[in-house]
Amino acid sequence: MKKQLILGLAILASVVSCTTDDTSDIVINSTTNNTTGGGTTDPQTIFLSGTYTEDLTLDANNTYKINGSLIMASGTTLTIPACMTIEALASGANVYVAISQGAKIVANGTANCPIVLTSDASNPQPGDWGGLILLGQAPINSVTGTATATSEIANLPYGGNVANDNSGSLNYVRVEYSGGAADGQSENNGFSFYGVGSGTIVNYIQAYAGKDDGIEFFGGTVNASYISVINAEDDSVDWTEGFSGTLNHVYISNRATDDKAIEADGYNTDFSNATGMFSKPTVNNVTIIGEGSANSSEAVRLRAGTQGIFNNIMITGYAEGFDLDDLDTGNGVVSDDLQVTGVTFVDVIDFVKNDTTITFTDADFYTGEGTATGTDYATWGAGWTF
Repeated sequence: MKKQLILGLAILASVVSCTTDDTSDIVINSTTNNTTGGGTTDPQTIFLSGTYTEDLTLDANNTYKINGSLIMASGTTLTIPACMTIEALASGANVYVAISQGAKIVANGTANCPIVLTSDASNPQPGDWGGLILLGQAPINSVTGTATATSEIANLPYGGNVANDNSGSLNYVRVEYSGGAADGQSENNGFSFYGVGSGTIVNYIQAYAGKDDGIEFFGGTVNASYISVINAEDDSVDWTEGFSGTLNHVYISNRATDDKAIEADGYNTDFSNATGMFSKPTVNNVTIIGEGSANSSEAVRLRAGTQGIFNNIMITGYAEGFDLDDLDTGNGVVSDDLQVTGVTFVDVIDFVKNDTTITFTDADFYTGEGTATGTDYATWGAGWTF
């Protein structure tokens, strides 16, 4: 995703023109929109849009539709009960839910009663609406100190120095047909985590049939478990800007027309690594399914110096298992900051492609070939995923 860069403390700006590459441009010291808004009703549906400066608790007995940007301002909480399906107007990028820095979402479904955010179209398509955006105060590497970057979709600040920042909780939440694009350059994801902290609880989330990435982490320290991404047209799981959380139990199913299962950046390559730190998540128990080595290209692309510790990774049906790009990424292998322990390749032609300019062997990068079983998606994904 793209943003324009605004340098300095004022709105005096030099605008950088960018093309889409799944990274997030930086705006320094931006402010939020402080206008207020609210829901309007008709006899059938309660419409939700605007910036809420008070808590918003949805009632399971009502029907709700998101018909614009729904932004929860700092200090507020959006509460969504289990079993609720919320439709979004199928009009693209400007229909989304954003949880600002200092705000929270409490969306706790169950395996039998998930919470679903979806399109209102009779024949829904990827990109019908935006998606769910959380913005926190946890560290990012694109700015230093207490400065903040700004998300392009919603134009809200994120990042800071509160590693355990709490943006609420997501349990058994499914986002469908998201990824609406703005101006041909900026795309929403299913779930966007901008500088979200480890105090946030994220378990059992699914992104289904999105136009852009399924789930993307822009820095932050948030941990997430039981992640399902199905038919994301761009990357299924993406991280950048110094993301350092832990991902446990990840299931990805891609079509040949989709992009990478995982695309990982150590920092935002449109700008610079302001703090000198790279992304370094821990990623455990992953199953990645493609459409066969003759059809699907790369399963996992690691670039821009990303580091990471991968454990129990199963990859099926790709021409390439891991594609490593850029010198700093290769340095991570040599320093043991980028390692895979326990991996199984099924119908994969090239296990590792080294495009880093750093010399290393496959054994330097991964160990335990043939020992991985991935994640038991048939068990934990039953009943609530699409």
